[in-house]
Amino acid sequence: MRILVTNDDGIDSPGIYALAHALRKIGEVIVVAPDRQQSAVGHALTVSSPLRATPFHRDGAMFGYAIDGTPTDCVKMAISTLLPEKPDIIVSGINHGTNTSINVLYSGTVSAATEGMMMGIRSMAVSLTSFDHAADMSIAAEYACAVAKQLPTLELPSDTILNVNVPTVPRDVIKGIKITRLSKSMWNDHYERRIDPMGHDYFWINGQYITLDDDITDSDDMALKDNYVSITPIHYDLTNRAVMKRITLLEEIIL
Repeated sequence: MRILVTNDDGIDSPGIYALAHALRKIGEVIVVAPDRQQSAVGHALTVSSPLRATPFHRDGAMFGYAIDGTPTDCVKMAISTLLPEKPDIIVSGINHGTNTSINVLYSGTVSAATEGMMMGIRSMAVSLTSFDHAADMSIAAEYACAVAKQLPTLELPSDTILNVNVPTVPRDVIKGIKITRLSKSMWNDHYERRIDPMGHDYFWINGQYITLDDDITDSDDMALKDNYVSITPIHYDLTNRAVMKRITLLEEIIL
């Protein structure tokens, strides 16, 4: 099995290294990832500047290609240009920090998997709840490997990816895997005004993540809180069909 591995934390992150190492147990791994931090870039695509693919070495050996673009760029370039043939699956991660609920819309990790799905390849995203870059990635990598092994044979629609989130707890504390839905949440954001050494203003985003349905047992956030690995099938038909009939009066507008 040929496996394309990417992420949004950059090709030198601990998460992608742990993921690639684990996935080599089940297939041939090709790494194509951003050359720098690309968190929260969503599904951004580079269209107004050139892209470069640079061989990246780790521990004295070729590890993969570093792209000076977004996670979506990495997937598109890998499939259309860099790889001699399409991968069988794409695994994006392991992300430092949870990608649940509304965060999937911001996430470069999830968007990379979505791009793979759009290009006709079974894809999944993997995240660890810890933002600590010294966190142990091995357990999340093992779960990612176990799910990835099943990915080609799952009854998964062609417009759907798997979004996997792993709690940062010891192995014996994890209760198992739960199939979940995205929780309802919001960010209460604000921008802190700060002063740089030259005396000029700059702004740094900050905010509080608020879960609106933390009493719902089948949500991804609740599963993680209960020390389960959360797996959410995500598809990107954003149509709100329940509203379509309510707004048909708009069809009567004539200019």
